Amino acid sequence: MKRVMSFGLFLFFVTGGLGIAVAQQAPKKVLVVMREFLKPGKGGMMHDKSESAFVEAFSRAKWPTHYVGMTSLSGKSRALFFVGYDSLEDWEKDNTAIEKNPTLSAALDHAGLVDGELLTELDGTVFRYREDYSLRPNADLAHRRYYEITAVKVKPGHDKDWDDIVKMVLAAYDKAMPEVHWGCYQATYGMSEDLYIFVTGRNSLAEVDTDFAKNKDFVAAMGDEGMKKLEDLSAAAIESSETNLFAINPRMSYVPDELSKVDPGFWNSKPMGEPAAHKKAAEKPKAQ
Repeated sequence: MKRVMSFGLFLFFVTGGLGIAVAQQAPKKVLVVMREFLKPGKGGMMHDKSESAFVEAFSRAKWPTHYVGMTSLSGKSRALFFVGYDSLEDWEKDNTAIEKNPTLSAALDHAGLVDGELLTELDGTVFRYREDYSLRPNADLAHRRYYEITAVKVKPGHDKDWDDIVKMVLAAYDKAMPEVHWGCYQATYGMSEDLYIFVTGRNSLAEVDTDFAKNKDFVAAMGDEGMKKLEDLSAAAIESSETNLFAINPRMSYVPDELSKVDPGFWNSKPMGEPAAHKKAAEKPKAQ
């Protein structure tokens, strides 16, 4: 939504499977993800303030669609905004409703002009949820502070090899590490359909340390033969794979009141000199 089609689009796990949710709701079927790449020196509180204008606009309008914003801790300096929908039709209805609201549209247009001065690039992608490639998706967004997002590009013509890879990994993690969870989405618009993203929500980075330490359990569950097969299939089927870490930014997020009340000290924080608020997004899509 941040910039209607002009954002209309968000991830990701914004619940344990991407797509805003409270408590343990099921992941959304459609995930619209907006990416903002920042000019050097234009991040931090400066970007928080410009993004808070979107949050304020949606808050004043009491808009029913919510979204989560996050900033990169690795890779290029960028912000991600995730918006979840039950269907493409719901996304269309959301965009149409924004366009028919002149006050909200004007506020978003103005916020977009100001925010655009800080950016080098803006794009958006639409993903569809892959339940068969997800593992125990955990939608506890209220306590989430970080997201690990792994983007995997599959080589053309290797869909069967890729399917075998995912099923082997799912089985091993399900057997050896019952606490591990992720949501998987496949690109539909804005990027090649050979792109898959795996999103894991984290309450703290200590959880990542724990998973690293337990990686041996995964290897043991695979066995020597399984690991060899996994390596061979990966070499044949995967064109590229990259994992990055993002921190949820409450000043860039427009979340439901019932969620923010769980931890108001975190979710209600605001940029210095700015009024309290919430946010979501609207502008042109393209994606990660």
